[in-house]
Amino acid sequence: MPINQTETNLEAITVTIAYLEKQEDTDEELLKKLKDERTNLLKKLNVLG
Repeated sequence: MPINQTETNLEAITVTIAYLEKQEDTDEELLKKLKDERTNLLKKLNVLG
């Protein structure tokens, strides 16, 4: 269960990325932006160095 808004956003982005990666016709630019945002959130949460 997410504790704060950052974790909620991280969870939503991760689920969205997983969904998009399963699609046959994926918008690669959108996927890259979501992955970049996920990386930023992980850094903000001190999970990724």
